[in-house]
Amino acid sequence: MTSPAKPYDRRFTVAPMMDWTDRHCRAFHRVLTRRAVLYTEMAVDQAVIRGDAPRLIGFDPAEHPVAIQLGGSDPESLAEASKIAESFGYGEINLNVGCPSDRVQSGRFGACLMAEPELVAECLSAMREAVSVPVTVKHRLGIDDQDPQETLFSFVETVAKSGVTTFIVHARKAWLKGLSPKDNREIPPLDYDLVHRLKSARPELEIILNGGLQSLDHAIESKGELDGVMLGRAAYHTPFELARVDSRVYGAPDPVADPVEALAAYRPHVERELAAGTRLHAITRHMLGLFAGRPGARRWRQVLSSEANRPGADWSVVERALEAVAPEANAA
Repeated sequence: MTSPAKPYDRRFTVAPMMDWTDRHCRAFHRVLTRRAVLYTEMAVDQAVIRGDAPRLIGFDPAEHPVAIQLGGSDPESLAEASKIAESFGYGEINLNVGCPSDRVQSGRFGACLMAEPELVAECLSAMREAVSVPVTVKHRLGIDDQDPQETLFSFVETVAKSGVTTFIVHARKAWLKGLSPKDNREIPPLDYDLVHRLKSARPELEIILNGGLQSLDHAIESKGELDGVMLGRAAYHTPFELARVDSRVYGAPDPVADPVEALAAYRPHVERELAAGTRLHAITRHMLGLFAGRPGARRWRQVLSSEANRPGADWSVVERALEAVAPEANAA
């Protein structure tokens, strides 16, 4: 694989989401938007170095622009994992400083690193020295009893000394004790204004807003003078939101006009994967929200959920699910 020829335009990005943004999900999202930057699930540095890297981080060049997110806290290991990721063709390496799960904390990475900005800077410096593609960081406003009004600005000041200039800010604190990862996405209050103040204070940095954005409209409205927005769960649960990103954000033609056209464009990927032995459910689970808010959406989900995991399930399952969608949603 080769890296993309030009830097990524991060005005709109889709968040890295564990167990969700795998290569099938990214292939589906790429059918809906040609321009949005897509992120992998977090890959732990040691797994990339010692594990089956092609299986873990392999991707199709058609996914570009695509970035990989790494987890870790050892500068040397992160540098080595970054080299491997660059060799696979990723055009950006992102460091996770935002995940609050117990499993991630036990490995001393993710959101707990908000308490160690000097270490984060050291890690990012090592990663930058190891690769020629951009290195970025995704982080929270703070953790636990930290005051975000102070922590956010001091954290960014320290980390920026690494030479990293792109900061993706999840506009919530993370509570490392007492809240589950799900609760950490919902309970700590959002503070978009603080992220906007960060941009005003550090205009030379690229600041991307993440957290609680409910739709493309909400993301665009919330962007203001920031450099970009990152849509997370909304992009997964209501993926057709992505089908208007190219026109509304980038002023480019949208690749598909409706969900049925999106399915037709995605079918070659599905057929290739089925032929390679991938189970249909592993692919179609990312498509359950395609008709969200449209007539027949519930029946669409029911058919895919009940039939895609059966032995030998093939594209005909998708066709049966599509037949269950109301005619007005099925018109193409």
